[in-house]
Amino acid sequence: MHGAPCESVGVARAEAQPNANGNENMKTAAIIGGGVIGGGWAARFLLNGWNVRVFDPDPEAERKITDVLDNARRSLPGLGNVALPAEGALTFHPTIAEAVAGASWVQESVPERLDLKQKVYGELQQHVARGAVIGSSTSGYKPSQLQEGFDNAAQIVVAHPFNPVYLMPLVEVVTTDANTPEVIDKAKAIIAEIGMYPLHLKKEIDAHVADRFLEAVWREALWLVKDGIATTEEIDNAIRYGFGIRWAQMGLFETYRVAGGEAGMKHFLAQFGPCLTWPWTKLMDVPEYNDELVDLIAGQSDAQSGKYSIRELERIRDDNLVGMMRALGNTNWGAGALQNTHDKAREGAMGLASTMQDVADLSQPVLTLNRTVPLDWTDYNGHMTESRYLDAFAQSTDRMMAIIGCDADYIASGGSFFTAETHIRHIDEVHAGHPIQVRTRVIMAEGKKMHLWHEMYEGERLLATGEHMLLHVDLKTRRSAPPAPHLAENLAKFAEAHAGLPTPDGLGRAIGAPR
Repeated sequence: MHGAPCESVGVARAEAQPNANGNENMKTAAIIGGGVIGGGWAARFLLNGWNVRVFDPDPEAERKITDVLDNARRSLPGLGNVALPAEGALTFHPTIAEAVAGASWVQESVPERLDLKQKVYGELQQHVARGAVIGSSTSGYKPSQLQEGFDNAAQIVVAHPFNPVYLMPLVEVVTTDANTPEVIDKAKAIIAEIGMYPLHLKKEIDAHVADRFLEAVWREALWLVKDGIATTEEIDNAIRYGFGIRWAQMGLFETYRVAGGEAGMKHFLAQFGPCLTWPWTKLMDVPEYNDELVDLIAGQSDAQSGKYSIRELERIRDDNLVGMMRALGNTNWGAGALQNTHDKAREGAMGLASTMQDVADLSQPVLTLNRTVPLDWTDYNGHMTESRYLDAFAQSTDRMMAIIGCDADYIASGGSFFTAETHIRHIDEVHAGHPIQVRTRVIMAEGKKMHLWHEMYEGERLLATGEHMLLHVDLKTRRSAPPAPHLAENLAKFAEAHAGLPTPDGLGRAIGAPR
């Protein structure tokens, strides 16, 4: 967060702003203050298809936001399993009035000074459209302090994110009685739309909720360093190798409920409740924050992490966050479950069908995958590893199965398809962050057999083909069996419709055989 707002001149007309592709129907977000947090908000909105208009008088603001965007473009698209929409337009403006023109969301991320924030809100009161939400990234001030004295108090909410905003999903939405239900609902809906989780706090308190936990841990950590109990690295290891991972996927109370065993939370409280009166921590006794303590912590931190630049640490952090949240997505848990819901909501917009009725033209290959190559899909050669080609084609097979009716309900009833044979041709390489699509056609549907042909592209460039023979199986006997009539009928429709397409190059080819 850099600089203070300058005085505006005139009132900009609120109007929709076209994106880079000329789409004038895209939504617009205004970012007031383009530092680390403001830049993260800009990236989150921009990569989710919003136009973003930035005001920050810092002459370095554009460069700093560009640096944040470089990291966001590298990591955020690979977090999900469905392609993000086309980016909106990013523009920089000399006044607050110009920046907020046409904005339905305004995010204030200026430094933590109440007088500065109130000056900004005075400007916003003059120029922000009445239907817009004004969110503050403040980590400490209560919404009532931000709203005080302004006629448009109903528009102002706390929308406190966590760094990096473009990856971390939590936003603490803190409101007061001044906020209308319409504003609250709109704020929560927009936050959810850009793939984040709005934690609505209906009662305000200094530092909200999450930062109060962080402050408690931070105070105890200072004492542990000062008293020579542990170094900064040892404390970080206690968190990242221990409770930090548990908290990341299950939170505090659910973690402790599990710790109570079969008897649950009541047993845990009975067993560990008495220790709350023991002098284990110094949470309310803060050590003197003097130069000696600062030097001690800074020196240990340099020894721990000084071999990495800030950019390197950011990329390591981003890679770890993506990997952890993608892993949580595999179990549909915590932040991973949130991302899965966000992906599901985007499928239709990305051209992915879920049922036969969603397929516009049965005579053409079906789009069964539309995504970006994530960071963890690359190998030591710097391109997508061969196992992930199979993974991508397997996902396409799963979608084709669902389209013809072999969905979760059908599989639960006892029927599914097993792959009997696969042949993949690796034609060209693709790298992390690159968009890929798979289009699928049914070559043959006879009795228990389903013969599929997948083609993977980056734009018009063919990357690989996958040929797969599957057999329908009775999951009770684990033996091949005829599919249900509606599956056989749907599969036959595709086979008949695709029969008119040219024979694919490489169909039926053995390894090493000439084209």
